[in-house]
Amino acid sequence: MKLIAFYLPQFHAIPENDEWWGEGFTEWTNTKKAKQLFKGQYQPREPYDENYYNLLDDETKKWQVDLAKKYGIYGFCYYHYWFNGKMVLQKPLEQVLENKDIELPFCISWANEPWTRSWDGKTNEVLLAQEYGDKEDWLTHFNYMLKFFKDDRYIKVNNKPILVIYKVESIPNHVELFEFWTNKAKENGLEGIYFIETLNGLQKKEVSNISEAVIQFEPNYTIHHDRPLIDKIQNKLKNLLMMPHKGSFIYNSMDYDITWKRILKRNMKVENKQVFLGAFVDWDNTARKGEKALVFNGANPEKFEKYLSQQIRKGKEDNSEFLFINAWNEWAEGTYLEPDNRNGFAYLEAVKKAVNNSNNK
Repeated sequence: MKLIAFYLPQFHAIPENDEWWGEGFTEWTNTKKAKQLFKGQYQPREPYDENYYNLLDDETKKWQVDLAKKYGIYGFCYYHYWFNGKMVLQKPLEQVLENKDIELPFCISWANEPWTRSWDGKTNEVLLAQEYGDKEDWLTHFNYMLKFFKDDRYIKVNNKPILVIYKVESIPNHVELFEFWTNKAKENGLEGIYFIETLNGLQKKEVSNISEAVIQFEPNYTIHHDRPLIDKIQNKLKNLLMMPHKGSFIYNSMDYDITWKRILKRNMKVENKQVFLGAFVDWDNTARKGEKALVFNGANPEKFEKYLSQQIRKGKEDNSEFLFINAWNEWAEGTYLEPDNRNGFAYLEAVKKAVNNSNNK
C-alpha cells in the first residue's frame, strides 16, 4: 500500500494573491490570524518551531521529502491550477522537476474550480474563471504537464501517468479532452493517462467512462454523503460540541470517531474502475471560514493511527495500490501531517506505526 498525501503549494507569495488578499499573502496569513471560537479549540495552528516556511526555498522542500520518507509517505499529489492557459502557484512543483535531489514520487491533481472570494463570504465574485478552451489550449496544457509525466519520479500505473481530476463533471466535453490527451500521451512514448476522478462534496459519483479509478476524498466525501446520519448519531449520543461565542452558541461540528467509523464501514464498488480509499488527519477550517467553520471533535494522533491502520488493511484487501491522505500541509483547514507546536511529530509517527501495523497483520 502506497500512501500519497495531497500537497498545497500556496505557501509563497504570488502577484494575484497580493492583489486580492494583500501584499505577501500566503496560506500562513490565514493560519496566523485564526481566532479561538471556544475553550480548548486549537487555534491558531502553529507549525513546529515556528517554521513558517516559504515553498520557493528548496531546502524546505527537501525537509518535507525527508520527513515523508522517514515516516512512510510514498509520494505527494500536488494541486495544479490551470485556467485556460493561465497558471498560479506552479513554481514549487516546477522547482521539484528541476531539482533531482528532491527524491520523492509525485503526481498532479488538477484543481479545476474557479477561484472566488469564498473566504470572505463573497462567493459570487469570481477571481479566476475556470474555462476549458479548445484543442489549442488542451495541447498547451498537455505539453506543460508532459515534462512532469516523463520524469522518473512521476507516479504511473502501467506506464500511464496518474492524473487526478478534482471535478470531472464540471468539464462539459471531458470525453473529447481525455481522449485527446490520451492520444498525445501515446504519441510521446506513454501508454496513455491514468485518469482518476475525485469523489468529494462537489462530485459525489463517477461520471466518466474513460477514467480508470476514483478517489474517496475525505472527509469531504463522507461529510456530504453521511452528514444527516452522523448528526443523528451525535444527537442520540449527546456528543454535540457546543461552542460558546459572543454570548451565544454556534454549532457546526462533527464527531471524529463517528465519521471515521462511517468511512471504514463503507464498501464501495464501481464497475470497471479501481477505488482508492481516502483518509484525513483532522479538520478545522476556522482559519478560512471563521464562525462559519466546520470543526471536528475528538481528533488525536492515537485515533488517527488506529483508523489509518484499518483503512490501509481495507485497501489491501481490495488490492488497491494507493491510499490518498488529506493532507500533507492544509494548515488553514486543520488537516496536515507536518509537525506542529501542540502534537510535535505525533501524526507522522502515527503514519509510520499504521504502516507497520498493517504490514504485521
